[in-house]
Amino acid sequence: MPLTSISSGLGIEVMPDLYCFNVQIVNVCFIGNPNEGNTFILVDAGMPGSGEMIIQEAEKRFGKGCKLTNIILTHGHFDHVGAIEQLLQKWDVPIYAHPLEEPYLTGKEDYPPPNNEVEGLVAKMSPMFPRHSINISSNLQLLGDDGKIPPLPNWRYIRTPGHTPGHISLFRDSDRALIAGDAITNVEQESLYEVLTQKQEMHGPPPYFTTDWQAAFASVKAIEALEPQIAITGHGFPITGDELHTNLKKLVTNFEQTEIPENYRV
Repeated sequence: MPLTSISSGLGIEVMPDLYCFNVQIVNVCFIGNPNEGNTFILVDAGMPGSGEMIIQEAEKRFGKGCKLTNIILTHGHFDHVGAIEQLLQKWDVPIYAHPLEEPYLTGKEDYPPPNNEVEGLVAKMSPMFPRHSINISSNLQLLGDDGKIPPLPNWRYIRTPGHTPGHISLFRDSDRALIAGDAITNVEQESLYEVLTQKQEMHGPPPYFTTDWQAAFASVKAIEALEPQIAITGHGFPITGDELHTNLKKLVTNFEQTEIPENYRV
């Protein structure tokens, strides 16, 4: 059975200037209002080989001749940077990431191997997933420590490490919109059945590639403290309002029991 979500290719307009697009098993975000121009910013870059799919969706939303101006990465795992090379061939743009992700984005260091003791078929398949560094040095711009995102003055980044050392989430205070990356997910990512059916269920980061669980727990608590009104997670459907608040509170309350794999528990 191919590892492809039934919602692959689904685009959801979360707000007029915020669009969630599912690429196989992962979400990317387009930031930009198509009624105000044909330029946009992309948050994360999907699965390997998905560049044409992302380009076609951008042209569908913003029109032929649309222009990508920047890419923001929540982190550098293969399913969040997979289409980088294809996208840069069309649009040679700056790519912003946290400095602690720099080794994985400049060919210096590979991500650590997955935890194959996690239950679930996707988790058992994870040793086959790419974890090698890519090299986008010529386009990479490292974010400062002030939370500012230069191409997005109305947004700020929140440090949400744990899944990776330099993982970030994006937050807009004006409407409390959150782009969470993999700091939280809205599907049980280690289960192939849940991935294929996209059953909505809030969890922490995908456990097979998460190495610092205390940092991951602190990141989830930091996200809850933001009191977001809408969240786009790296995996699963966007979630809003009371459902989001309730599920975040439940996640924080139960995190140590339900999210941290047994071989990582203190």
